[in-house]
Amino acid sequence: MSKLTVRDIEVQGKRALVRVDFNVPLQNGVVADDTRIRASIPTLRYLLDAGASVVVCSHLGRPQGQVREELRMAPVGARLQEVLERPVKCASDCVGRPIEKQARKLGRGELLLLENLRFRPEEEANDREFAWSLAQLGDFFVNDAFGASHRAHASTEGVAHFLGSVAGLLLEDEVERLGAVFRTDAGTRAVISGGAKISDKLALLRHLVERIDVLCIGGAMAHTFLLARGVGIGASLAEPELVEEAGAVLAEAERRGCVVELPIDGVIAQAPEGPPQARPVVFGEEEVPAGWRILDIGPATIERFADALRSATVVVWNGPLGLFETPAFAGGTMAIARLIAELPAESIVCGGETVQAVRQAGVAEQISHISTGGGAALEFLEGRSLPGLAVLPDRA
Repeated sequence: MSKLTVRDIEVQGKRALVRVDFNVPLQNGVVADDTRIRASIPTLRYLLDAGASVVVCSHLGRPQGQVREELRMAPVGARLQEVLERPVKCASDCVGRPIEKQARKLGRGELLLLENLRFRPEEEANDREFAWSLAQLGDFFVNDAFGASHRAHASTEGVAHFLGSVAGLLLEDEVERLGAVFRTDAGTRAVISGGAKISDKLALLRHLVERIDVLCIGGAMAHTFLLARGVGIGASLAEPELVEEAGAVLAEAERRGCVVELPIDGVIAQAPEGPPQARPVVFGEEEVPAGWRILDIGPATIERFADALRSATVVVWNGPLGLFETPAFAGGTMAIARLIAELPAESIVCGGETVQAVRQAGVAEQISHISTGGGAALEFLEGRSLPGLAVLPDRA
């Protein structure tokens, strides 16, 4: 990565203000999934072991600038202490004189976790004074919150204007891994794109077909592409007003030499509740009956996607390929999850539902990289500048 990282600076005896993404799910006051906490550990351990004191800040949930007791950082701090195997002190706020004193009293190898940044409306407003107040808590700033770096907030972008700033090890890893999709020396680069709406991913798809070798499209967003190719989809979820744009993506892909694979069969039903009415259909051989909906890809599509992906050296997957929350329509998503896990390729999964799918399939440990970024990963793959990354200085 071209940006300066924690490895490029002297940290011993200094205070590091570290922005992490600890926006984790809570259940009954306990962290339900600590994936993002664990992802931050390499950076935190690096700093602590090198003799720095560390002030950690993050948002949690959407409190909309108000203090909400159920979104306090204390449960996150408790879990961080268990995973880090070091004491974690919790602050009662995220800025202010008492917090500055608490930060200055930290010794080498000690860590302080600030209260939820989004309890303050100034955070999301990227308020300059609030960013300056955050900067008083550290001698330098480390952005390790890839999942929040697409937001120009005070703790991701604003504070970097007041402190010498570098990337953390997680942010570096995310950029390197996802950037492999665009490296011309990376071999055959493939992307699997699913989910509900083509409108959410039009810019992404336009960007991808110019740069990758294989694009497999599934989920409800594939239905608009099927319409562009003249395939009837019954009452399936689609965006008919974007058929022309979908056709343009397909035409550009053909011009650029990017192979696009669309579903050739599926599982349909009159309602998403599943059996007994769910049944398979082969597109082109049989019309999807009026009132019926496509809710999963079928076995022929799974095999077609598999054939297209077997030669890939890098595979990125974002978005489920069917209504996988319902067992009757989970077959396609689960099959692709297992396929990706078995490929010798570098496999990257991003987006909450896609991560949930690989965990549901029991193959999460076989994925090369599970990204901590949802929206941030998609914007990065679109080729858009991430404010929290762009503000960091480049290596000389």
